[in-house]
Amino acid sequence: MNKELIIVLDFGGQYNQLIARRVREAGVYCEVHPYTMPLDELKAKNPRGIILTGGPNSVYDMESPHYDKALFSAGIPILGICYGAQLVAWALDGKVETAPVSEYGKTEITIENKDGILRDVDDSTIMWMSHTDYIAKAPAGFAVTASTPVCPVAAMENAEAKIYAVQFHPEVTHSVQGTEVLSAFVYGPCGCKGDWKMDAFVENTIAEIRAKVGNGKALCALSGGVDSSVAAVMMSKAIGKQLTCVFVDHGLLRKNEGDEVEAVFGPEGPYDLNFIRVNAQQRFYDKLAGVTEPEEKRKIIGEEFIRVFEEEAQKIGAVDFLVQGTIYPDIIESGLGDSAVIKSHHNVGGLPDYVDFKEIIEPLRMLFKDEVRRAGLELGIPEYLVFRQPFPGPGLGIRIVGDVTAEKVKLVQDADAIYREEIAAAGLDKEINQYFAALTNMRSVGVMGDFRTYDYAVALRAVTTSDFMTAEAAKLPWEVIEKVTTRIINEVDHVNRVFYDCTGKPPGTIEFE
Repeated sequence: MNKELIIVLDFGGQYNQLIARRVREAGVYCEVHPYTMPLDELKAKNPRGIILTGGPNSVYDMESPHYDKALFSAGIPILGICYGAQLVAWALDGKVETAPVSEYGKTEITIENKDGILRDVDDSTIMWMSHTDYIAKAPAGFAVTASTPVCPVAAMENAEAKIYAVQFHPEVTHSVQGTEVLSAFVYGPCGCKGDWKMDAFVENTIAEIRAKVGNGKALCALSGGVDSSVAAVMMSKAIGKQLTCVFVDHGLLRKNEGDEVEAVFGPEGPYDLNFIRVNAQQRFYDKLAGVTEPEEKRKIIGEEFIRVFEEEAQKIGAVDFLVQGTIYPDIIESGLGDSAVIKSHHNVGGLPDYVDFKEIIEPLRMLFKDEVRRAGLELGIPEYLVFRQPFPGPGLGIRIVGDVTAEKVKLVQDADAIYREEIAAAGLDKEINQYFAALTNMRSVGVMGDFRTYDYAVALRAVTTSDFMTAEAAKLPWEVIEKVTTRIINEVDHVNRVFYDCTGKPPGTIEFE
């Protein structure tokens, strides 16, 4: 696509994906790439600007990640954030040291100069700090534009070179005017006009798919979830009957979900798709028997998915492309650059070494969840499908802590159905971004009908989030939790205890495994 582009160079910080989110929210397309991306390759992408992220290292340690110093004379506007700011100072002969006093959390910033990217920020504002090192002396040619009582260079800039640096994190929601800083950078020195529009993305992606596939055939991994559904409809609009959608019922779906998916995408549904349903429940249960380690479960499920698709492709004959609903958070959480692998997603880090397809097409791989929903609406997918509850590819396999059995699957299906039913009855389903029941591997003593029980504990999860990269536990009304608890214990066999998960993300993840 011929579009404005901001590149985020990832130095291993925890907020890197949020930078891309905030830039896109400002209407400018943004991609995250590892700091190992060669300068020539970076320049070939013709970015309007580059953002250097935070990271856990000390820039003066030569073992820490650095970048080719020629970047700073390439004529591309640069914004360094936290570690990225220190990298700017270090590379241009400023001075970076261990700070006498570390700063963490909400910090009052005093603005010294408002001519540059701080032009829309109040004279005193709150920004989020998270640093042990600091810029002790700005490089020659740089003006200090903001400070705190213990951080003399909270922001600096060289307007002539279009290089800017902030010690704080403008991308996090705790930074009161952080979005103004990022917007001022992309619309000021970068000269962007804001051409990141979802209708253009959909139109251009369909054209790209059509050109790539040509006369070939594609096989789409359709789970019935939001991501794979949007990918399937996008592919269908691009190549029509050259696409076959394979829905694998792996026995790890929510209650009655297999039949619901078939009703929407099958022969009687509104979409003119080649649709195949594969009932492979026992096959997956056999593969997962006795496996308790979360990463191993994810990889087993991912590989078995691929093997089923390969078998179906052989039946169809000469299938060139495998289509998956991978989205950007999947890629980031599966490991990007020096960022930690949080968990392998079945359609990213969970892929086996050998895949018997010419190429994998992931039309949504650069979109965040809310952008996927907007794309779905642009494609004409009904709102009730676009805004349905997210559901992970590995399904209930990662909502059952420990080993997976058919009996445990039925237990969590029943508990989850009750929970979702009561959330909807209370009118909370539009307020909570994701909610589900999970089965812990804890068993405890209880008493039911004067008899001793020794049964499982179910955990309820509900979160509010804008991007699924960070989340807060939803504050559900107690009467709702109480009703759900009573129903689950009374109606679901082998459950005698119910917990509510109050953990945010971070430090937890939304799913249990």
